[in-house]
Amino acid sequence: MGLLDILQQAIGGGNADDHANHIDQVTQHASTEEIGAGLAAAMRSDQTPPFGNMVGQLFGQSSPTQQAGVLNQILATLGPAAASALAGGVLGRVLQPGQTQVTPDQASQLSPAQVTEIAAHAEQQHAGVIDEVSQFYAQHSGLIKTLGGAALAIALAKMKENATRG
Repeated sequence: MGLLDILQQAIGGGNADDHANHIDQVTQHASTEEIGAGLAAAMRSDQTPPFGNMVGQLFGQSSPTQQAGVLNQILATLGPAAASALAGGVLGRVLQPGQTQVTPDQASQLSPAQVTEIAAHAEQQHAGVIDEVSQFYAQHSGLIKTLGGAALAIALAKMKENATRG
């Protein structure tokens, strides 16, 4: 069964459990770029929670290493000075002077609510942060399942749309 067949089957299954079950199959057949494009579409959709909320939710389900990874992705996209000032300087308070990467230990000091604010502010500063964060999470299929039915359905539909074009 090819990716297009799996996506068609996944979209046909209408509930959140069906979508979550199909994510494993999809991630085995799709590239990280394809998954990231689907996630970015879900994160931009007006049918899902705002980008910041989705990132905060994913952050709350992540390991400290994954938490640091997404924060470092935001830092890399915006630059350390801009990212450190986000959300009232929350990120800047965990970074040491001159430090440009967040450690897992530092990341675990932040709450999902703080990361929601950081991500929302990051989106206002640089809309491309959605694509970068989506590519990061595309590498962590276990986390993708925690997004919920609407986001998964949109991500799968976007992947199918992209697959039929290619």
